[in-house]
Amino acid sequence: MKHFFHGLMAIALSLQLAACASSGGSETAPPSTETQAVDTYQIGVDDLVQVSVWRNPDLGVIVPVRPDGKISVPLVGDVVAGGRTPDVVAKDIQERLTAYIRDPQVAVILTELRSHEYLSRVRVTGAVRQPVSIPYRQGMTVLDAVLAAGGVTEFAAPDRSGLYRKEGESTTNYAVRLDRILNRGDLTTNFKVAPGDVITIPERAL
Repeated sequence: MKHFFHGLMAIALSLQLAACASSGGSETAPPSTETQAVDTYQIGVDDLVQVSVWRNPDLGVIVPVRPDGKISVPLVGDVVAGGRTPDVVAKDIQERLTAYIRDPQVAVILTELRSHEYLSRVRVTGAVRQPVSIPYRQGMTVLDAVLAAGGVTEFAAPDRSGLYRKEGESTTNYAVRLDRILNRGDLTTNFKVAPGDVITIPERAL
């Protein structure tokens, strides 16, 4: 049973843009996985959480986190979710279920990030038809975000685009070859985005 855990790395847009300016547009290796950047999200009150137990569908629930920071799970009862990451909550539930079923396999997935709606957005700026701030959705890619912004303008330099991501105390610039994505079908740099990412498409030099 493969576990899927999703989290959020919160960031303010102003910090993102300041880091973008200081980075000088440097290129780095692409992010290896989506969870590399988002697995430290701490669940908040009112987030919607899905609990799944392998081979025990009756124990699965989709519940909001209550004001006291807890969720209710069949057999287990109340479990603290607020202020904890999904994998920690899953391990807690899994340990408690060992008293009732053999070798439980538990996955905890955030289905709606209600407590951090602003910080869980993806922003597209620069030479696009309509700069946007859109809600993050699982599986969203750079291309999805750019299309939501109406695509690039005739003044864009799409192959010099960048995806800026807060990682710890620093911000990393991942080079995005947007022209290759749009016009050649080359999806090598069509990275999965993470909550808080900023995608910037610069204008070409005249």
